[in-house]
Amino acid sequence: MSLTASVWMLFFVGLWGRTKPLDNGLARTPTMGWLHWERFMCNTNCDADPDNCISERLYMMMADVMAAEGWREAGYQYVCIDDCWMSKSRDAGGRLQADPRRFPGGIKKLADYVHSKGLKLGIYADVGTSTCAGYPGSLAHYDTDAQTFAEWEVDLLKFDGCSMDTTLLEEGYVNMSKALNRTGRPILYSCEWPLYEWPSQKPNYNTIAETCNQWRNFADAYDSWSSVKSILDWTATHQDIIVPSAGPGGWNDPDMLVIGNFGLSRDQQESQMALWAIMAAPLLMSNDLRSICRHSKELLQNRHIIAISQDELGKQGYRTAKVDHFEVWERPLSQGWLAIAVLNALEIGGPRRFSLKAAPGWKTCTPLCNITQILPQYEEVGVQIGHQVSVNPSGTALLVIMPISMKKHDQRFLKMQWSEKQTLL
Repeated sequence: MSLTASVWMLFFVGLWGRTKPLDNGLARTPTMGWLHWERFMCNTNCDADPDNCISERLYMMMADVMAAEGWREAGYQYVCIDDCWMSKSRDAGGRLQADPRRFPGGIKKLADYVHSKGLKLGIYADVGTSTCAGYPGSLAHYDTDAQTFAEWEVDLLKFDGCSMDTTLLEEGYVNMSKALNRTGRPILYSCEWPLYEWPSQKPNYNTIAETCNQWRNFADAYDSWSSVKSILDWTATHQDIIVPSAGPGGWNDPDMLVIGNFGLSRDQQESQMALWAIMAAPLLMSNDLRSICRHSKELLQNRHIIAISQDELGKQGYRTAKVDHFEVWERPLSQGWLAIAVLNALEIGGPRRFSLKAAPGWKTCTPLCNITQILPQYEEVGVQIGHQVSVNPSGTALLVIMPISMKKHDQRFLKMQWSEKQTLL
């Protein structure tokens, strides 16, 4: 590799220093699982809609599917409850309690069931006086609620930020983090802290990363391409601020994957999956796994994309170029590989071609790269001095490249393919 290319790779891989992450041993790679909110929202009418209301039945069914249909083996570990699971008041001892009609066995029974499937259970609470849907919040109850979740053997807490004075957000989130750690149970801590702080001030990502395992920055994901685009645009606009905080132990969370629902075309589903992997984002699906279509299931379980998501180097990718209505997003991977996503931002016309030589990361190819295309279809392209990809409107081509010099000691890599490299991740 030439000096120029070596310096470029060093710059690219180590562009930002990492802040100190929360040291609870969790989220060493981005979280993977299922979360009810976008698809099922606050549906509590179990009399009229027993299969889709927020009840222990829903989570048990999702756990059954995740264990039976390859989701667990693909890496999806968490079955996560969102808002609307609680009773409207605490019990006589001041503890949170599940709605007794919809969760007759209580959360501990549900956790035992989910664990019996080889999965983990996530739960939801709020840093303020009430949740976003009006159920009891955790303000002034942090230690009690943390201990309750630990006794129930919960594995993840999503901690929202409704009904809270923004000047007290930091104190509240830090106090709950400490309370969770004091329980002695490993509970992954998913925060909404910067989401609620951005309207009034720039969040302190050093403190956030020391406090949380993942954190939301921007608006909820909706089942639409405009929503996904707005999240990507916000992330790219603020990447110089948010990317340095991400890495093993703590991740920027652009919110749920809505793949398998109603609002995204096939190409747009591929774009969300590819770019969430590039962003080292938690992969938390919000869909109905009981009725998901074959293509969406194959996309969500694609081992090549998941390998990028879970890469051990733990570097978040970012947007590196905008060229002729294409967006280039790149993520450095372990052992010197590079993932490149090329998004066709146009929503009109037909497929358009993009030369990888226009991607900033291509500068590492000296003079060759070994290329594997993952989306829109898998292809071992092989060793190339250049390559063009065809990308549909609002679609994304996802590739992995390995720079190759022609020095003798590099010849062993010429036949090494992406599928072999995954065994090293």
